[in-house]
This record gives sequence, C-alpha cells and structure tokens, in this order.
Amino acid sequence: MTPDIFNREFQSIAGQLRSYLLRITASVHDAEDMVHDTYLRAVDKLGTFRGESSLKTWLFTIASNLAKDNLRAQKRWVENVTDIAKAAAHSNPAFFEEAMQIASTSPQAQFEVKEHIAFCFTCISKSLPLEQQLCVFLKEVYEFKVSEITTILDTTEAMVKYYLHTGRSKMIQVFDGRCALINKEGVCHQCSELNGVFNPKQNTQQELVKIDLVKEAETGNKERLFDLRLQILKELDPFDSKAAHLQLHHLEHNRQVMEKYIIETPV
Repeated sequence: MTPDIFNREFQSIAGQLRSYLLRITASVHDAEDMVHDTYLRAVDKLGTFRGESSLKTWLFTIASNLAKDNLRAQKRWVENVTDIAKAAAHSNPAFFEEAMQIASTSPQAQFEVKEHIAFCFTCISKSLPLEQQLCVFLKEVYEFKVSEITTILDTTEAMVKYYLHTGRSKMIQVFDGRCALINKEGVCHQCSELNGVFNPKQNTQQELVKIDLVKEAETGNKERLFDLRLQILKELDPFDSKAAHLQLHHLEHNRQVMEKYIIETPV
C-alpha cells in the first residue's frame, strides 16, 4: 500500500477511530492524542501490513493497544456515576454557567434526549471490566465480526464471546435498575430533567415518546431495549452532532468527577 493510498484510507476511518477512543476513554484529549499516535505507528509499520486483515481492523488493533496501555492501570468507574456527577454539578455553579453559555452560543449545543442516552451509555460502560467494554463497542457499535475482534484484542473467539455475553448482561442489568426511561422504578431521570433545563418550552414527554426505546419500554424485552440503545450510538458521532459541544462538556465534567471520586474513595 502506497503512502498516498494509506492516507486516504486513514482519513476515511479516522472519524470512527476517534469516536471509539472517546467512548472508551471518556476523554477528548486522550482520544485525539491516540488517533494521532495510531497514525504515526501505522505509518511507521506500514511496510509490515500484508492485508491479512482489513486496514480498518489493523488500525483499530493499534488504537486498542494504545487505549489498553492507557486504561489498564486506571480504576473502573462506578455504576452510579451519573448520580455522583449530578450531585457534583449541583454543588458547582460554574458547571451550569459554562453549560448555559455553550447552549446559548454554540451551534452544537441543542440538547437532545437521544444524544444523552448515548452519553449515558458511554459513562456506564466504563464500569465494565476493560475487555468487556472494548468487546461491546467493537462488536455492537462498530460492527466488527467476532473473528476480527480476536485479532484486535489478541485473544480467542471463546473469550470474545464470553466478554460480549457478560458485558451485555451487566449493562442490561444496570440500565434495568437505573434508567427511568425504560423502568418506572429507575432512579435516573437525567434525560428528562436536562431536556427540561435546556428546552424549557418543549414538552419533554412528547419528545420522549418519539424515541423507539421509550415506545418499546413497556414490552419488557430487555435485550431488545439494549439493542435500541446501541442503535442510537451507531447513528451518532459524539464529535459531530447537534449537541456535541454540550455533551462533550458534560462528559469532561463526569471524567473529572470520577477521577476525584476514585482517589478519595477507599477500596
């Protein structure tokens, strides 16, 4: 593969790499640095690429290795990250001032419930063991085959299937117990609460019922509801959407809150 062809191919894949790395690190800075480092490492090793896998698989392998090196030593987030981050936000007036400033000035600050569903998925996924988190995103959002994930993560098909099963099961369990969108007993109402803050003239309930996830919540099919969440993630680019600026601001806040919480909370 010539350098010119590689550069064109890399640019076509870079957006997916960036969103993948953001979703597993929860850091814009880390994601952008890793995309850059992935490019440099790929250029350096381009002569070793024999086409035994697709270029996309090869690049995601390099990016995943960088992410694993970055995340392996970090403690995983807690399942109730949204509760902790919400409490921290209420005690931090500057957070809301910044958010409202973004909402009033940025073209990418139109709060939408679908975007927040994706945002919530990103945060809660960080409570999974790292291999489970990577497998869920690679298979369910970026649509790699199990055989390709074995290459990306340098493991066996049996382990990939195990990570997928346990990761999905854990996420379904967390959402079933927490999310008020799909369970009336859920403790988290952030989607509707924040929609009321940023869209005060909008009928929140009317907006919610437009979402397939909410429409089908009464069915009780937890696997189906989880797949609907994944479909939302597939359709959204967290860097390039109507609400990207606002949601990335929220994500950075949650990341900082979790870093502080993990340091201050005894094991």
